[in-house]
Amino acid sequence: MPDAAAAAALPLSQVSSSLAAGSPATHALRSRRRRRGWRRPRGLLVWGALVAFFFVMNWWMFSRLQDPAVRPHFRLRRHRHQPVANTSLSTREEVSSAGKGNRPHQVMLTRLLALAAHALAEAETRPEPKDLWKEPINATMWQPCSNNRTWEASEGTNGYIMISANGGINQQRVAICNAVTISRLLNATLVIPKFLYSNELPVDLQSLDLEAIGSLVNDTDVMKEAKPSLYVKKILPILLKNRVLHFVGFGNRLSFDPIPFELQRLRCRCNFHALRFVHKIQETGALLVERLHGHRPYPSPLEDNLLSHFAKTSVLKGNNNAASKYLAVHLRFEIDMVSYSMCYFGGGKDEEEELEMYRQIHFPALTELRKTTKLPSAAFLRSEGKCPLAPEEAVLMLAAIGFKRSTNVYIAGAEIYGGRHRMAAISRLYPALVSKETLLSPSELEPFRNFSSQLAALDFIACAAADAFAMTDPGSQFSSLVQGYRMYYGGGDLPTIRPNKRRLASILLKNATMEWNEFETRVKKLIQQTKQVHERPVARSIFRHPRCLDCMCRTEN
Repeated sequence: MPDAAAAAALPLSQVSSSLAAGSPATHALRSRRRRRGWRRPRGLLVWGALVAFFFVMNWWMFSRLQDPAVRPHFRLRRHRHQPVANTSLSTREEVSSAGKGNRPHQVMLTRLLALAAHALAEAETRPEPKDLWKEPINATMWQPCSNNRTWEASEGTNGYIMISANGGINQQRVAICNAVTISRLLNATLVIPKFLYSNELPVDLQSLDLEAIGSLVNDTDVMKEAKPSLYVKKILPILLKNRVLHFVGFGNRLSFDPIPFELQRLRCRCNFHALRFVHKIQETGALLVERLHGHRPYPSPLEDNLLSHFAKTSVLKGNNNAASKYLAVHLRFEIDMVSYSMCYFGGGKDEEEELEMYRQIHFPALTELRKTTKLPSAAFLRSEGKCPLAPEEAVLMLAAIGFKRSTNVYIAGAEIYGGRHRMAAISRLYPALVSKETLLSPSELEPFRNFSSQLAALDFIACAAADAFAMTDPGSQFSSLVQGYRMYYGGGDLPTIRPNKRRLASILLKNATMEWNEFETRVKKLIQQTKQVHERPVARSIFRHPRCLDCMCRTEN
């Protein structure tokens, strides 16, 4: 190309005039520039099209969560030997006595869910955070020792104490441990609770009308978390006079501080060592743990306590699967919890009417209160962290702190409000999802079908034995007792994820503008702060926070 070479050798002013004159060199240069100029925008357009396609696909996938016509049925992974069984996670499609049929439920936070899906796909080839399945190192300094005692057994000569414990199995556990402690304090004999019937008193006391003689003690006689001195001053004289007492509705009626060391240790010993589930719960619980964990050489101290000799049998029988880790999640999103909260969960007018109808039937006092009192708005309740975490909020938290898409997840809890529709987000992001209803066969579950407390006991075992446990309602007594068990027996290997709901709500409220990296960073910081190891604060429950010298021993490693 001699013309082009000659043009290149000319001064700039001459080149310009030459190009303007329309020489062959001019046409060649213009042609090359047009080709280079076209290639650059075309590359940018291709890249832009790919990015746009990705976001459109993410939007499409999560918009399908809103459309019941195209939404696939929610299925949990089942044990390979189990026939198909009904699952409680998919039966809350209508409100008992007040529902409007199989109404689809709107899913909140679809933009963040799309970003989470992309983040999980990218993270699958990267290592998990090092502290995901561990507690901080100083957790290993605390060891169980409440079974050690230096005091003599009580003779129980001042009379007999009976209790009627209200609530489910968790409330009953707390009530029994408190009753054992008070019996020691008053030097009385505790009649072994049978929950539905009990008459193991001496013959001469069985025919007494306890209410008539003043031996029936209820909530109005003993305040919540009463001090031991109240029992000595007010209750002991009645016991000495009548030789028998019956505590009705007995639960959180004994304070945690101040209380003598030996009484506090006795309460810990009762909860973490003495109380055991009946054999049929232990045996079925061992099946759950076996199918969740696979084959392991020996049971952990926690499994040994909860499952007794069934833990050894389970591990020896084992199965051919290699040992595997799993995350247990306790979802508190039942319709009674949702309706009572007075919160809004994105379902529009239909949701508001459905929940109000349920409140009118099951919480009439709350409905009447709304007519005469201005209650906090749903938006205010959410900003204060007073709303139950919906499944989509819980799954965003799990994705942000680093659990991979392939994580085995056990879902504990009763029937989820919204059923398949509400669970679609969590099942899409974490498809390896199981529950007691999918791990156990119908025949294995049948003995527990009509006993909600026993079903809760199976969930308790699965959650306590999990490699990591995530609660969605820190105020739940179930989650609190599970946390305490894991803290007591975990030795630093059983972390519990306990979100600060108010701070998490403040992060989620910015979902429309927040990018995933910022969301991930803020949630990780939030959870990290709640995992710090510290001694039990004054007046806090030893069932939830056993790390204190009354319950555990501290080593200086």
